[in-house]
Amino acid sequence: MLGLPKGSLEESTKTLFAKAGWKISTRSRSYRPSIDDPELDGRFVRAQEVSRYVEHGFFDCGLTGYDWVRENESDVVEVCDLIYSRASTLKSKWVLCVPEDSPVQKAEDLAGKRVATELMKTTERYFADKGVEAKVEFSWGATEVKVPDLVDAIVDITETGNSIRANNLRIVDTLLETNTKLIANKESWANPEKRKKIETIAMLLQGALEAESKVGLKMNLPESAVNIVVEKLPALRNPTISRLNTAGWVALEIIIDEKVARQIIPQLKELGAEGIVEYPLNKVIY
Repeated sequence: MLGLPKGSLEESTKTLFAKAGWKISTRSRSYRPSIDDPELDGRFVRAQEVSRYVEHGFFDCGLTGYDWVRENESDVVEVCDLIYSRASTLKSKWVLCVPEDSPVQKAEDLAGKRVATELMKTTERYFADKGVEAKVEFSWGATEVKVPDLVDAIVDITETGNSIRANNLRIVDTLLETNTKLIANKESWANPEKRKKIETIAMLLQGALEAESKVGLKMNLPESAVNIVVEKLPALRNPTISRLNTAGWVALEIIIDEKVARQIIPQLKELGAEGIVEYPLNKVIY
């Protein structure tokens, strides 16, 4: 039984599973997906709740943010990191923010002040560790608009900081870095059959994420240019080279970072490479 995050991560999670080899289909407003694997069943629930249901055993494993594992104080196995989100492959941060013109410069300046956040327990621990008695209150959303009229500061999540800047806010401190994780129930992890399946899911999801930044490149080139080309190629492993029927020519195939391909293809052409083909990858398994 697999716990999947409903909401902002839903579509990117379905896309990631598709690249890993599983097709997850949902109907409008349905929380029960169809998965093309007879060994898997699942439910979409809010990411905030996944770790609790994994800990309690309703889910054998699930995808959720490290922030919610911490917030819920869930006793689960953290199987692997899966750094992806709705918009990027960056880690997100929970940050303490105040209006740009606020006199607050550090957490201690918020003693006796009101702070709104969805991440209540983590924020309370943060202020307690600093010996600051701030009044932390739960926010149901749209947290950025609550300062300065309703509260003095907020603790909110950001990937790029664009929303923070757009709302004329200033970051005072970072409480926590977070990313999506695959987590498992401890009893399920101790079951050899279930653990093998969970490890397979982890391997293929990580392979799908790794492939997003890489491409395959293959070409034909003169045998005399092989050593020069190999020196220029920052390949994942040594390139695969095979001889062609045409004397003096070889076929070469490699995996490289996608951003490198646009720089190196013109150089390969100058070195005599022909039939250069760049192709996308679904998975890269180390």
